[in-house]
Amino acid sequence: MNRLLTAVAVPALVLALGCSRASTATPLPDPAVDIPLAAASGSRTAVLAGGCFWGMEGVFEHVRGVTRVESGYAGGSANTATYGQVSSGRTGHAESVRIAYDPARITYGQLLKVFFSVAHDPTERNRQGPDTGTQYRSAIFYTDAAQKRVADDYIAQLQKGDAFPRPIATQVARLPAFYPAEAHHQHYLVEHPEQPYIVINDLPKIAALKRLLPSLYVDRPAGIP
Repeated sequence: MNRLLTAVAVPALVLALGCSRASTATPLPDPAVDIPLAAASGSRTAVLAGGCFWGMEGVFEHVRGVTRVESGYAGGSANTATYGQVSSGRTGHAESVRIAYDPARITYGQLLKVFFSVAHDPTERNRQGPDTGTQYRSAIFYTDAAQKRVADDYIAQLQKGDAFPRPIATQVARLPAFYPAEAHHQHYLVEHPEQPYIVINDLPKIAALKRLLPSLYVDRPAGIP
């Protein structure tokens, strides 16, 4: 779906589904298994997918300890990592974000708590709100065994605790590579806060982050001069 046309092409009731998860979200428990905070500042990376990368990027730019967020594609090959091709839903790619964070300020498990709590609806399979297709699937692309362990255990913990009314559909897969998206997709929410798609689908997620996880929320978006 062309998100630039969504506000006029999709009925208001359908669009409202995009923010329903954010507006009704409740706090989730901390991960029982996590990677401890590092003793010294540094930089580590997490790659997550959960629908339109505009909203995912916008949410994580407001998370404490995150230093930069980049929209892009993961799950497919280099020769199909363009927006036009990924939009077909046949490339294996998911719209994703690469999150650089300081492991002395925030843990990988806390990033996943944000991911499951407010960034998207992890029970949706191959869709988020008005967007449908495999490119909008929920996925955690781990880079090492520790990230995989935290992701698998947290999903099992949330499932066992009946955190959601439906089973979690999030895919946990090794990251083959991350390909940055085109320049006009980067920091899209920051640069277009009044765009109808952003207002309806994504700003409620940031409001939910501030409301539900105030200790993890920062006002100034990461990586923005």
